[in-house]
This record gives sequence, structure tokens and C-alpha cells, in this order.
Amino acid sequence: MNPAPFLILETGRPVPSLRRYGRFPHWIRVAAGLEEHETVVVDVEHGDALPDPRAFAGVLVTGSAAFVTDHADWSERSAAWLRQTVHAGLPVFGICYGHQLLAHALGGEVAYNPAGRESGTIELELQPQAAQDPLFQGLPQHFAAHATHLQTVLRAPDGAEVLARSPLDGCHAFRWGRQAWGVQFHPEFATHHMRGYVRARADCIGRHGGCARSIERAVSAAPLARQLLRRFVRQARLSSAQPAAKQG
Repeated sequence: MNPAPFLILETGRPVPSLRRYGRFPHWIRVAAGLEEHETVVVDVEHGDALPDPRAFAGVLVTGSAAFVTDHADWSERSAAWLRQTVHAGLPVFGICYGHQLLAHALGGEVAYNPAGRESGTIELELQPQAAQDPLFQGLPQHFAAHATHLQTVLRAPDGAEVLARSPLDGCHAFRWGRQAWGVQFHPEFATHHMRGYVRARADCIGRHGGCARSIERAVSAAPLARQLLRRFVRQARLSSAQPAAKQG
């Protein structure tokens, strides 16, 4: 019997200059070690229906150029679906917009980051509770990750554990319940993705007081952040196998 596939909720597209590398679900599959047949992609931004989550081993939610605070119909429908999915106990992993959407769905607060735009390869600092987290445990207290965002989770949902922060963002990762994670950074980004985003957002970076050329030159590999996607896949598969093991 084949294992259940993973559902990828596609909430947006890469910037035009990076679309030659495929869409976000492809980037996630590569980083997570998933084959195409092991995933189902639902393009919620363009109106695809949201399926029964019980058919999947877990859910991954992509980034987007949209803003959660715009409360678009497709986004609010996705938030309601995520809330039900998380409460049903299905493993969920939200990235950037997906992180913010998950926080919004669970009662957290999303808004523009008072510190301004965060772009490039940044340093994350794990919080003490990360030492006991199934995905983050064993990672060093400080490690590199790729980020590009204007909005952020200003307040994590009630009951959530904040797992990581950066100098510009106090909630770069959280876990709600046993297996719903949000990360503001982009574990699916390779260095060419990050450099491309810095170039594409150069004007905005400048308006927020940054130097895009310096940020682009400082981009470096972030292998530990990238590991988190494979860790999520492994954790979700273990979780989905447990009921079958009990029945056997």
C-alpha cells in the first residue's frame, strides 16, 4: 500500500525572474525530498477547491506576495480550512505567507513588521523550548536561514510555542499543538532563489534603508534551515503510520 501523499497549498507564484525554476510546490518538493507523485498541489489563490485533509499525510502551505491582512476570500477560506485541519490533528507546515496564515487561522495577530522589511540570509536564534521540539531539536542555537517579507506574526496564537526569532522578527517559527508549525523564513530557498528575490525586491529594500547589493553579496547557503522540510516529512509519516500500527 502506497503511503498517503502530502498536500501543498499553493498561495502564490515566485517573482517573474525566478519562474524558470518552477513554482513554489516544486521548490518545496526538491527541498523536502518528495517526488511529484508523492504530492498533490491545490492552487487556492486561483480558486481550486480545498480537499478532505484526511486523505493526506500532511499539509505544506507556500509563500505568496499576497498579504494576510487583505483578507482575500480565497485566503480566508484557506484559513478556515487550516483551522479545522489543525484541530483534527493533521501535520501542517506553513512557510512565510503560510506561517502568517496559520497564525491568523489560530487567532494570532499578523501585521506589517514594525522593524521593516527583512531580506537575505539571516541568523536565527532558537528559543529554549525548541530543544524539545520534534523538528528543531538538535539544531544549534544560531543558524542561517533565507527570508524575504514585509508582514509578520506580531503575536503568536494562544497556546503556541515560539521556537525561533531573528534580530528583526520575534516570531520566526512557532508550533501550535503537537504538529502544526509555521516558519517565517524560507527553508525551500536555495541561494539562487534568495539572490533572485533580493534583486527583485531591491527598490523596496532601499526604501526600508537597506542595500540590496550588500544583502545579495552576503547570501550564503542555509542547509540547517533546509533540513526542516525533510524533518517535517519524516515526522508526518511517523504520525500517519501510528494509527495503522495500533490497528495491526
